[in-house]
Amino acid sequence: MNKIRVAVVGVGHLGRFHAEKFAQIPQVELVGIVDVVKERADEVARRCHTRPFYDFREVLPLVDAVSVVVPTVHHFNVTKAALEAGCHAFVEKPLASTPQEARQLVKLAEELGLILQVGHIERFNPAIKKLLAEVRDPLFIEAQRVSRFSSRCLDVDVILDLMIHDLDLILAITSSPVEELQAAGAPVVTDKIDLASVRLRFKDGIVANLTASRIALKPARSFRVYQPGAYLAADTLESTFVKVALEEGRFTEASPPLPEKFPGADPLREELEIFIEAIKSGHTPPVSGEDGFEALELAFRIKKEIERQKDLFLAREGSCLPDLRRHCVSSS
Repeated sequence: MNKIRVAVVGVGHLGRFHAEKFAQIPQVELVGIVDVVKERADEVARRCHTRPFYDFREVLPLVDAVSVVVPTVHHFNVTKAALEAGCHAFVEKPLASTPQEARQLVKLAEELGLILQVGHIERFNPAIKKLLAEVRDPLFIEAQRVSRFSSRCLDVDVILDLMIHDLDLILAITSSPVEELQAAGAPVVTDKIDLASVRLRFKDGIVANLTASRIALKPARSFRVYQPGAYLAADTLESTFVKVALEEGRFTEASPPLPEKFPGADPLREELEIFIEAIKSGHTPPVSGEDGFEALELAFRIKKEIERQKDLFLAREGSCLPDLRRHCVSSS
């Protein structure tokens, strides 16, 4: 089969990495990159030895697939236009701004017989892949994902920015419906939720506790699973995996020696290569549009519960939350 002709739409902080990875994949012809900032488009195109475009509509007739790495608010319009033009689409998470938009994209891709893959990159982190392969009848899940404040990604709250990664991982472990949801969160330095704590109880009995913050002193990414006879832990920041298991009735370190490390891994390239393989084979990719929809739908249930809690607080206190965004100072 001929090379898959690809364009990257949006080459900001993350999009330029997409362009670089696609330029390295032998099965891909990087036809062009698109960005509304001309200087940025020109620079990335020059570095990746391809052609710059400044309106994504111009490149659609020239390619088989697009990688959508624009701000979340534009995901729906760009992806919908690409699908309608007959292009397969890789869309960075979250799939869309709302579950309703995401559902429309999933339905459209299915009707047109096109691949729609969502960029939940942690599925391709080798530490997570090892953890998922070891999961057996999980009882309890803990996820912590915190980062220092950054001026990037302020178009969405911490749930859609960070927590949605762990929601996707949990939904990859269980397909059971959520029976109980408790959530709390608050805006601290922006006008959106900057930190959140969530407890989920699923119909199959699994309980999951999640914490996400984008105003921590230092970053941390941990995902832990407790199951009969074993404890599994992945650090996705360091890409390490730990398993502690019962051996002869006692807790001992599992072999190989802990922690297991995965040097040289490239999750972004792997997920983009799998996208290309899905186009060639016609098979559903590991993180499908439906997966992206389900993670987004659960994220919005959490957002709704946090808003409900905030409304109860305001009604009780007879006051409003302060607007702290004006006073936020970011240091790097």
